[in-house]
Amino acid sequence: MGKIILPHQSYAFDDIKGGNWAESEPYFADSLRFCQDWLCGQTSFELKTSGSTGTPKTIRVQRTQMEVSARATLGFFQIAAHARLLCCLNTAMVAGKMMLVRGMLWDADIYLVNPTADPFSDNKLPQRFDFVAMVPLQVETCLNNPKGLQKLQGIKHLLIGGAGLSPTLFDKIKEQKLNAYQSFGMTETVSHFALAKIEGENLLYRTLPGVKIGTDDSGKLWVKAPMAIEPLLQTNDLVEMVDEDSFFWKGRADFTINSGGVKIQPEILESQIQPYIQSVIGEISFFIGGKDDARLGQKTVLVLETDQISDSQTESLLSLFQRNIPKYQLPKEIFCLREFVRTSSGKINRVKTLEKTL
Repeated sequence: MGKIILPHQSYAFDDIKGGNWAESEPYFADSLRFCQDWLCGQTSFELKTSGSTGTPKTIRVQRTQMEVSARATLGFFQIAAHARLLCCLNTAMVAGKMMLVRGMLWDADIYLVNPTADPFSDNKLPQRFDFVAMVPLQVETCLNNPKGLQKLQGIKHLLIGGAGLSPTLFDKIKEQKLNAYQSFGMTETVSHFALAKIEGENLLYRTLPGVKIGTDDSGKLWVKAPMAIEPLLQTNDLVEMVDEDSFFWKGRADFTINSGGVKIQPEILESQIQPYIQSVIGEISFFIGGKDDARLGQKTVLVLETDQISDSQTESLLSLFQRNIPKYQLPKEIFCLREFVRTSSGKINRVKTLEKTL
């Protein structure tokens, strides 16, 4: 029989059904109440969308959808019985809730910790885990300290989601030979419906069992998945289909910049310029956006999460861009902001952040 292990207490699943969490720390109390509802047979649950591309909203999903998702992940990774899981994601969001659901359905031991940047700060955690899901920031933090790296190397299957990987983090994961996968999904598909092993030069996403995919006339991905809230879900993701079960992701159609009739995919350009930004400024958050322009319709701009950069840094950046980036893609302006607007799950809200540059 599986159990949930908190920093100072553990509960067998059977004991959770009749538990009272009034005196527990709020985060753990909320997590245990969700488990209680699940174990007592609740048939539907409310999930919050991240709001990374629009207004956050609450949607209702059925228990069966969450079960299908958890079992598809189990089948993909072939997780053994009596597995050991670490839940270090915010359980108010779908990714954290699904870690709890997986543990309960798989009859696993779930180690539940606060969703901080360093999930392994608790010295009492085991050395090895069978399955762990993290956001890129957590992986980056762990890779940059010896204890965290050792723990990462002890994870049999590492799932990374919530945001894209920077080229630097992508290379670090490969260098350490972690068995890591980037997830692809959304709240509406109850977590991921495709996964890409972090290896090679580009991420090749493969669908979970039972998922069907294709593209519309504009190259945007559609999904038919048993775990989705709709029979057919049309996304705004531009993809390159490899076969009926796999694809390369190219970017978001709603982020596409139309500059003088030339369409620019910010995510692709960001990947190209990341090494230059790192060499001149260091490791900072940034993104490419489009702003209204009287002549071009939209112009490409670079937004950096920093108070300011020097004139020499600006000159160095522009020089590197001009030598390595096609002229029509060059950022026409550089903006510096002390702090980006982020969603509750940690993603950069590009629309609201770009509004701060007005």
